[in-house]
Amino acid sequence: MNAENENKPARDAEHHSTQAERDLEIEQIQQHSKHQHVGIERPPELPPAPPRKAMALVGVAILVLLLAGGFTLLQRSTHNRALAKETEKSAVPTVAVVHPVAEKPDEELVLPGSLLAFKESPIFARTNGYLVRWYKDIGSRVKQGELLAQIDTPEVDQELNQGRAARQQILSQMELAKVSAERWENLRKTDSVSAQEADQQTSGYQQSKANLVAADANVRRLEQLESFKNVYAPFSGVITRRNVDPGALINAGSGGKELFDMAQVDTLRVYTSVPQAYAPYIKIGGKVTVTLQEFPGEKFLGVVARTAESIDPATRTLLVEVDVANKDGRLLPGSFGQVHFAVGVNVQKLTVPVNAMLFRSEGARIAVVGAGGKVELRPLNIGRDYGSTLEVLGGLTVGDQVIINPSDSLESGQQVNIAQPSQGQQQEPPKAGAQKGSAS
Repeated sequence: MNAENENKPARDAEHHSTQAERDLEIEQIQQHSKHQHVGIERPPELPPAPPRKAMALVGVAILVLLLAGGFTLLQRSTHNRALAKETEKSAVPTVAVVHPVAEKPDEELVLPGSLLAFKESPIFARTNGYLVRWYKDIGSRVKQGELLAQIDTPEVDQELNQGRAARQQILSQMELAKVSAERWENLRKTDSVSAQEADQQTSGYQQSKANLVAADANVRRLEQLESFKNVYAPFSGVITRRNVDPGALINAGSGGKELFDMAQVDTLRVYTSVPQAYAPYIKIGGKVTVTLQEFPGEKFLGVVARTAESIDPATRTLLVEVDVANKDGRLLPGSFGQVHFAVGVNVQKLTVPVNAMLFRSEGARIAVVGAGGKVELRPLNIGRDYGSTLEVLGGLTVGDQVIINPSDSLESGQQVNIAQPSQGQQQEPPKAGAQKGSAS
């Protein structure tokens, strides 16, 4: 114990000397490091930020991020809307339009017309049977009441014989009923028979008389059918078609086969459609001329017989009938000609480019851009063809916007955009007043 206490001061002295050596080494290392890193200063130590200021900085950062995200979403939405609008705009077709041009009016109005027979009728049989013989063929000119064909009607013949025999039986029964009624009436006067029995005999006689009337009517009907075995012409004219041959089965009525077609051609009807602008100048009884290409240089005189007295809302035209004399039969029904009206007034005419016409199953059409940029398909009533342009006889005005080179898929009511006119194209529709002034 004493030995340990004696050694303790020695160990403490050794420990203090070792600690001093270590401190000296550390000081030397720091001095050496200081000499090696001259000019480098350690950054100042910042005090930690207060908690409230840190939260404010975080809030500002979040707000900036939200604003940036909102701006990005808004920019993307605006871009999408612009893209959708551009896509919708590109989906609507763009068309080029022109305005109809007002031309100098003519004093003579020339319109196409169709020549038709004054009377035309199919001829059917009124009784059943077999064709025995026909007496007139196509091209034959016949008079009213002339025999055209004869039909064999064996069933009708037998029915007629049966009807006549039945009538004879009823006549005999009526004569017997008459004698019996007179006899019973005389017996009634002497009270030999009762009043009821006498009335029965009188009633039987009256019934026999009624049966005879019915039998007479049946016989007359069969005789009428018998007379129909001969086919007669209903009016004077020409046979335009024959549809049967001898031996063919004939059925009565329009449900059967048509025997002949007849037409009255001594006077022809010419039908034409007059544009609305000329309608007030068409008078019944007015003189007109008709020309046909197969008779160059010749004019056939005609008279306005009647008009429809109404404008067709589809074509804006007035249907007019012109009667033309055809005593020599040179004009053939079904022909196409031109009707010349000497209207003698300055009626405005319109022309459109030939590439504005549309061919549809229902006829020629012209496409016009109407209110709201929607397409209107109107019937095209063509007058004269000038090659690059067409004369329009109705349904258009100088202010209409006519589509040129229209697509075949264009439909009425379809939305379109109008292409901007080029520098050389006309910006505004021509004015009718200016056109009339230049024409005069």
